[in-house]
Amino acid sequence: MSDTTTRRGRPRAPRTSGARRDRAPLSTRFILTATIVALTLYFLIPIAWMLIASTKSTADLNTTFGLWFSDFDLFKNLQDLFAYRDGVFRQWLVNSLIYSGGGALGSTFLAALCGFALAKYRFRGRNAITGLIFGGVLIPGTVLALPTYLILNSFGLINTYWAVILPSLSSAFGVFLVRIYASAAVPDELLEAGRIDGAHDIRIFFTVVLRILLPSLVTVFLFAFISIWNNFLLPLLVLNDQSLWPVTLGLYSWQKNAMSEPDLVRIVISGSLVGTIPLVVLFLTLQRYWRSGITTGALK
Repeated sequence: MSDTTTRRGRPRAPRTSGARRDRAPLSTRFILTATIVALTLYFLIPIAWMLIASTKSTADLNTTFGLWFSDFDLFKNLQDLFAYRDGVFRQWLVNSLIYSGGGALGSTFLAALCGFALAKYRFRGRNAITGLIFGGVLIPGTVLALPTYLILNSFGLINTYWAVILPSLSSAFGVFLVRIYASAAVPDELLEAGRIDGAHDIRIFFTVVLRILLPSLVTVFLFAFISIWNNFLLPLLVLNDQSLWPVTLGLYSWQKNAMSEPDLVRIVISGSLVGTIPLVVLFLTLQRYWRSGITTGALK
């Protein structure tokens, strides 16, 4: 019997490969692959240059190709980095951790409270408040720099740790993200069940809701931490004491002196490498919470 007919004699549709039907044309796949490769190189080449340049001496930086290794002087560069000007770079690292850690934790907690309240509570003016917060996402930080300075100066907080931490506590993007996640992930029936069991809303929030919101809170924390760590304008405006500077401002001050002290270039590059390590470690540590959140959403 022919393969194209069934036992009853009815014609059978010819077999076609689903993978072949769904496969994009060769030209489209080539363009997509080339675009992905180009974007990957665009992001990785500066990182590769920094890694390679941090292993070179001052002479090799000026005489060798930027993406090719020379004499391995990484440990000497790191030793000079932490010994330069009585080891002030260590203090800058500690300051960056204080600013980024404190600001990110505070902004994440406030975003959790505000986002959950806007998602699950009905009160007068809720839509107006939501619109104002969403509008805050569109306002660039540079526009708010001068008003922030004037407010902090009126309270006598200039040149203190609070001058960097307090403005970092507000995160319109964090509230926006938590509100969307809470609307989809926290069922109203769960809140009602907790109230029926006699638990008040604060206890429900801290014992139940925070666990559900964990993937979104990790995302908010990571974005806030990176934003505060890379912040340059605010510390430049509100900090005068070098012992309070973060890594970004400290390396910038050294880079300005590199014209008169060429040896500072390799120290600045090594400092940039060290300043990147906490961000990489934080991302690798917290990415498992993202995977768990994605899996939970898929199962739901």
